Amino acid sequence: MNSVRKKIAPGTWRFIAFRAVVLVVFAIFALRLWQLQVVRGEYYRRAADQMRFRLVTSDAPRGVIYDRNGELLVRNIPSFTVTIVPAYLPDDADAEWAVFTRLSELLDMPVSNALASTPRGLVEGDGFTAPAPGIKEIVDAVRYLAPYAPVVIKTGVDRETAMIIEEEHMDLPGVLVEMSASREYLTGELTSHILGYVGYIPAGQEDFYREQGYDLERDRVGLTGVEQSFESELHGQRGRRYIEVDVAGREVRTVGEPEPPVPGHNLILTLDMDLQRYVDQALRKQMEAVDSESAVTIVMKVKTGEILAMVSLPSYDNNLFAQGISVEDYKRLNEDPNHPLLNHAISGMYPPGSTFKLVPAAAALEEGVLNRWTKLHCDGIMWLPNERFPDDPKLAQPFYCWIHEFHQGHGDLSIVAALAVSCDIFFYQVGGGYYSFQGLGLDRLVEYAHAFGYGELTGIDLAGESSGLVPDAKWKRLNWSETWTTGDTYNMTIGQGFILATPLQVLNATAAVANGGTLYRPQLVYQVVDTDGGVVRDFQPEVIRQLPVSEENLEIVRQGMEGAVEWGTAQWADLWEVPVAGKTGTAEYCDKYPDCLDEKGRIKTLHAWFTAYAPADDPEIALVTFVYGGGQGAESAVPVAADILRYYFTRSTDTDQATTDQQTTDQATTDQTTTDQQTTDQATTDQTTTDQQTTDQATTDQTTTD
Repeated sequence: MNSVRKKIAPGTWRFIAFRAVVLVVFAIFALRLWQLQVVRGEYYRRAADQMRFRLVTSDAPRGVIYDRNGELLVRNIPSFTVTIVPAYLPDDADAEWAVFTRLSELLDMPVSNALASTPRGLVEGDGFTAPAPGIKEIVDAVRYLAPYAPVVIKTGVDRETAMIIEEEHMDLPGVLVEMSASREYLTGELTSHILGYVGYIPAGQEDFYREQGYDLERDRVGLTGVEQSFESELHGQRGRRYIEVDVAGREVRTVGEPEPPVPGHNLILTLDMDLQRYVDQALRKQMEAVDSESAVTIVMKVKTGEILAMVSLPSYDNNLFAQGISVEDYKRLNEDPNHPLLNHAISGMYPPGSTFKLVPAAAALEEGVLNRWTKLHCDGIMWLPNERFPDDPKLAQPFYCWIHEFHQGHGDLSIVAALAVSCDIFFYQVGGGYYSFQGLGLDRLVEYAHAFGYGELTGIDLAGESSGLVPDAKWKRLNWSETWTTGDTYNMTIGQGFILATPLQVLNATAAVANGGTLYRPQLVYQVVDTDGGVVRDFQPEVIRQLPVSEENLEIVRQGMEGAVEWGTAQWADLWEVPVAGKTGTAEYCDKYPDCLDEKGRIKTLHAWFTAYAPADDPEIALVTFVYGGGQGAESAVPVAADILRYYFTRSTDTDQATTDQQTTDQATTDQTTTDQQTTDQATTDQTTTDQQTTDQATTDQTTTD
């Protein structure tokens, strides 16, 4: 044994050990290679592809919006967005900071803000959180989550800045400039409540929009108005393409077949912008005259439900939101006591006053409580006996008619006359009864109020609509812990007490009376069309229900509304250009107690209402005007509504006459001028005579109240 060991040279053991080490090393390399190429090969191939290939999406143009005459209301304008791909930033921390510093100078935003807790903050005008995160915080938030996905640094970058960044591209590795579209609202405050605006996807709704294929960082969605209601139609489908990039992140080539973006559909609204502008001007003028801070006017086609004009004041500029509202602007709008962000036409709830009398009038006729010739008496005041002590006159409760202020009553009245002069005592009795006269009662009054659309949504294609309030005994018990009384029914019958309505509800009920009993769903969109002009969806009138009132009884109500204009409370709407039927309303309210009371403890603050339709003999349009704190409806609401009706029915005639005059000869023009003057003189004389007769027929009290 010893002889065998002696035969092995001393260096042989070292060689054997070396060979063993080499074999082990190669075995380790082979094992690692097998692990990299086989076990985790797919993972590394994907990682390599992520470095070389990138999915690039392109914005789809959002659909634009027109009025019914083809006037452009909303369009898309070029907008630049600066993004960063974290993986392509310099590895050196100082070099990366230099890139951030240069971007900070160009984009006017901080490099870093240690107090920022969210990567989005006020990057592009969210305007609701502070402080804004810096560039570093935005990048760090996604650096290890999605290093190869571009993260938005700032949107709405001006063209000059975007070009500078492109020129310095070699010195700003990882920084990209993308061009997209931004929303511009050409009519601003005039239509902001209708059109609404777009913005970031709201918090809490990310999952919903992600499922719909939205890019949560880049896509903007409609947040209010038709932008929100028709988001699915206006929003297009983003384009997609895969590109190969070099080590600096620059595009080398497109891989595969790109998917082009699909533009959104366009909207054609029912709005008539010429009328919208006139309504806005007329309403602002009247608000200034009566020192009101808020007002509404809506014009609608009575036989289809098409909204021709809708003005809610005060308003706001929706471009502030589309371009990125500042904290100061948002705070100013949000804290304004007159609520300019609120569409008062559909969301404001107010006591409707005497405009509501159309409901008990139609209901009483249909239920046989009275007929066309039934007479009820008004002394200006009536005393409702105490329900517990009916024989004690000292406990009786007084209920007044508006004419009591002038120390008189209306006397004996029929339903037509009562509507025309808006007699409160007549309707107290119609609604709640009086001694032997059996009125409608609460249940039937509530039933017909709902039938006319009060207390429920109209279904207009705008978000944020209020349903108003039609109270009943159960409601009062739950909310006031009190029993419903006959006095409550009296107040509700004249549109006071607990009942609340939106201006749109008042208008829709009026249109139903005018058109013979069809309650339509008000609509703002006339057509949805594609980019080639093809009709995707056409306007179709939508019927909510038929009023449970016969045509004969509706005709009696219409006669009362015609009487209101011809010789009743709305004589300022008696136009020679077109016959008008309408109903005034004056509603008491108290926002600040006791400032709303006069020296006698009575409510002195009043809302002004007027609802009407024309022509009275063949209704085409209906409108409602509401002036917050405007006083008497006849004094504040009727004049502005009459001005709008006159304009609507004479504007085309004026245009045609101007064209004719332009084409005639000088002599014909002179002759026509003379003829026109004679006609005007005769018309003035006739109108003066008519006005005098009207004045003799109706009292001065009636023309200046309710």
